Amino acid sequence: MHVQTSISVRPRVGFVVHVMQVAGAEMLVTRIIERLRNKVEPTIFCLDSLGALGQKMLDLGVPVVVLGRVPGIDYALPWRFARELHRREIDILHAHQYTPFFYSALAKLYGAWRVKIIFTEHGRHYPDHVSWKRRLTNRWVFSRLCYARSACCNFAARATEINDGLDRVETIANGVDLTEVTPLGSSEEKQQLRGRLGLDTDRLYVACVARFHPVKNHAMLLRGWKIVQDRIPDARLLLIGDGTDREKMVALAENLGITSSVQFWGVRHDVPDLLRAVDVFTLTSETEASSLTLLEAMACGCPAVITDVGGNGEHVTDGVDGWLVPRHDHAALAERLTRVLEEPELRDTVASAARRRVERQFSLDDTVAKYDDLYMSAARVQSR
Repeated sequence: MHVQTSISVRPRVGFVVHVMQVAGAEMLVTRIIERLRNKVEPTIFCLDSLGALGQKMLDLGVPVVVLGRVPGIDYALPWRFARELHRREIDILHAHQYTPFFYSALAKLYGAWRVKIIFTEHGRHYPDHVSWKRRLTNRWVFSRLCYARSACCNFAARATEINDGLDRVETIANGVDLTEVTPLGSSEEKQQLRGRLGLDTDRLYVACVARFHPVKNHAMLLRGWKIVQDRIPDARLLLIGDGTDREKMVALAENLGITSSVQFWGVRHDVPDLLRAVDVFTLTSETEASSLTLLEAMACGCPAVITDVGGNGEHVTDGVDGWLVPRHDHAALAERLTRVLEEPELRDTVASAARRRVERQFSLDDTVAKYDDLYMSAARVQSR
């Protein structure tokens, strides 16, 4: 078996994910690679399958390895993984989310000793229950195999420390490209954009961009929207995304009698334009760490009404640069949406504050620079 003897001039960084799908952690991996490719040699390791972003990266010449995990704990995968790490002379592994970290740590135990592991937590389950076995293993074994630990918000960082038993978790906030997501300059531009998207120029629109999954709680949104529709009949709700619960939500909309005001738009690749064109963004998640779509909405100057869960309160100050409503409270959601839709000056004031908040705290350039520092620090340690 080949054994590394020295670190490469450009550190060879492996990015470990479940699937390179269009989702927050995977989009961050894509952005990091795009910006740091002149400084690191990237390889992407997918535990399960390639995904749309994986194919995109392959087309751009980035190596992507699919490890083909079997259901349950795949005890053979760490051996295969360790061999790939040796063969490709990987210096640093950046594991995104816990299961990729679990298999990265096992691969290190199974022979890839020189690899420096960086673990980034992107979200937490709700309710957030972790077995005592996992907590003890993290505390006494995996924490010692990990060079650095980070999370995308303070909420996820503290949960990783308290529930998972990993210490010294640094917060590296998610960020958006402020040159790609920008507000429109005038109401005339907004009307023109609406025309191109097929939206009515004089109608009020609320958009939710989220996969159809129980954790996103579209049911709360639809029940709240029933109240909004009764008060503002001309308003429309756009649901952007796809997922396992989509048909259930279509059926719920029919049962609530709101199909005329709810539009299921599926997966879109023009989300920034949609966020610029609508009047309000909403997200009714059961739990959320750091939603990139929320940050995009704020950067686009689209005021947000979201549930007060997880890291949302770190991104939005209620009544200043967005609004927070309690989890599961569809009536409170309806009250807030109704008021925001009825007061255009309030929307404009909060939208401007939201853009300034993102500029101060959630720039993608800052996010990537912090990960770059981590990679260079790990490379220096390994080369000693």
